[in-house]
Amino acid sequence: MNSFSYIFLGLLGLGIFIQLWLIQRHCNHVRLHQDQVPDAFREKISLESHQLAAHYTLAKMKLERVHVIFDGLILLAWTIGGGLQSLYQWNQAAFSGNSLTLIASFMIISHLLNLPLDYYKTFFIEQKFGFNRSTPALFFLDTIKQLILGLVLMLPLAWVILWCMTALGSLWWLAAMLVWLFFILFVTWAYPMFFAQWFNRFTEMPEGPVKDRIVQLLERSGFSSNGIFIMDGSRRSAHGNAYFTGFGKSKRIVFYDTLLEQLSEDEIEAVLAHELGHFKCRHIPKRLGVSILLGGTALSLVGFLSQTTWFFQGLGVSQPGNDLALLLFVLIAPLFSLFFQPLTAQWSRRHEFEADEYAAKTSHADYLISGLIKLYQENASTLTPDPLYSAFHDSHPPASIRISHLQADTQK
Repeated sequence: MNSFSYIFLGLLGLGIFIQLWLIQRHCNHVRLHQDQVPDAFREKISLESHQLAAHYTLAKMKLERVHVIFDGLILLAWTIGGGLQSLYQWNQAAFSGNSLTLIASFMIISHLLNLPLDYYKTFFIEQKFGFNRSTPALFFLDTIKQLILGLVLMLPLAWVILWCMTALGSLWWLAAMLVWLFFILFVTWAYPMFFAQWFNRFTEMPEGPVKDRIVQLLERSGFSSNGIFIMDGSRRSAHGNAYFTGFGKSKRIVFYDTLLEQLSEDEIEAVLAHELGHFKCRHIPKRLGVSILLGGTALSLVGFLSQTTWFFQGLGVSQPGNDLALLLFVLIAPLFSLFFQPLTAQWSRRHEFEADEYAAKTSHADYLISGLIKLYQENASTLTPDPLYSAFHDSHPPASIRISHLQADTQK
């Protein structure tokens, strides 16, 4: 161990403490308010539904607490515990040190390590509260597909980045940043066209009043898409959602079939108007731009760290290597990103407010309010999150704040 080892351990301990403290705050806040529906929702949501949401939130937080501790122990095992060093030595003996087999092995093991907690969440928590509609067979099939898709996408990307690191000298990361740009654009284009079909069935929305209203909204918004689709979300979960994805000719609008069952025609239009607000406010290219910038920054850091010895030795690896530098960086990056979460969450919430404002102008704020309230109720979302926990973890504004903003829009 060296000085960086102690910095790493200190940050790991601090990160675990902050996360557990935030979880405890959140649980205390939810418990404190579980016996009274907030005034803004009292006429729409029953006390029984409010308490169900509180119990669901507390159950998820109990698992989240385990997740935080488990992830910390796994990170220690991979690094100072010698896990990555042992995997490297095995790969040297079995595959002559091939970088892609090292990365593939790491991905497979990491995926398997997360499997028990994912299974518990699906078949104990989601099942207990009536949201799970998956089966063990479907769960494991999805797990295999996710792993295969991850390997199919990430191994070629890793190969190109490693080639850049080896062949292009000190400024390799500039070329790798371009590779990252094309990778993000490719996945954004290809996922709705090809990869999403691995997991769900997508059918064109049938002709009728709902589709007519959606088409009219799209025309008013100047939005062209590759189709309006219904996804069989009910095959796995009772949770509802809607989104649009892709870019260019691959743009498509997707409704969960569960959402169409939960909302009226007016509310469906208002929810879609919110999603279109993200498009009109150019949130997607902004987020892509930030992803590209962060990716380039991360690659430049990997380039710097790969030339040091203290980085490897401080994290339990005895010899430098480009492939090991990539894996170590992937392992410790979340440790540092935790401290930036309030900034990214605030930025995301600002986008949600802007999309809500667009929906209020294009559709009607009252219908968006009623639609959101139904979704909060149907998804058992807590109406009383702890403000500090929410500031770290929630990409959407808390329900009471979001509704009050929309109500202010109706009075303008």
